[in-house]
Order: sequence, then C-alpha cells, then structure tokens
Amino acid sequence: MFLGEYKYTIDNKKRLAIPTKFRQALAKKAVITRGLDNCLFLYPAKEWEKLAKKLSQLPLAQADARGFVRIMLAGAMEVNLDRLGRILVPDYLKKYACLSKKAVVAGLYNRIEIWDEKKWETYKEKTEKEAGDIAERLKELGI
Repeated sequence: MFLGEYKYTIDNKKRLAIPTKFRQALAKKAVITRGLDNCLFLYPAKEWEKLAKKLSQLPLAQADARGFVRIMLAGAMEVNLDRLGRILVPDYLKKYACLSKKAVVAGLYNRIEIWDEKKWETYKEKTEKEAGDIAERLKELGI
C-alpha cells in the first residue's frame, strides 16, 4: 500500500528516487504511464496487469474508450529500480507531466503519482479548498 507525499529531485540523467517504503512493492517490475491531471502514474506489475486487463475490455467502437486506452497503454513503459531505488523517467513522460527538477511522489493506495512540484502544490491547494463540495458530490457514490 502506498501512502504519503515525498519531494525529490530529478537528476540530470532523468532519474527519480522512489521512497524507500515503496521500493519493495516495485522491486520486481513496475510500469509508468501518463496519468490524469498531467501527472504520471507508477504501478507495481500486479496492479498494472489488473488495470490493463480492464482497459483492454473497454468497447473498441466507443471513441472515448479508444482514446483513454491509447493514452494509458501506448504511453506505458516498464521501469526497473536501480540499486539506489531510482527509476528512469522517459523524455515523453517527463514532457507530458511538465516535470522540472523538483518532483513530488505521492502514494495513492495501489498506485504512485509523480507530479511536478509546482503543479502539485497548485492542484493540492485548489482541491483542499473544494474538499467540502467534493465530499458532497461523492456522497452519491456511497462515500
């Protein structure tokens, strides 16, 4: 399980350290892909397989489904942690998420999100202000 937010620096070789407590779950194999809200999603292999299977079952005839599948699957890449617990962030994903030197690695239960630090702070500030309204809307989902 991934929880918490951590700030790291992306080095000149496009490597990003992963929090120590997250490394064991990612040790064998992980997948990084485009996320939502211009962040990146990082999944352990087992969680990625579950998601990829669901995505592959979306209706091919529906344009929104095709588009979402393309964004998630075509943008995906397997990554391995090096001996120092870092992953290499591919250029096209770094560009998609507008990642600069400072990044936030956020644990969201079954996945990790990787954000540009400034974008994360802006997003978090906005969302925190709207938390009450968001909670009201989620009530319809039984939360």
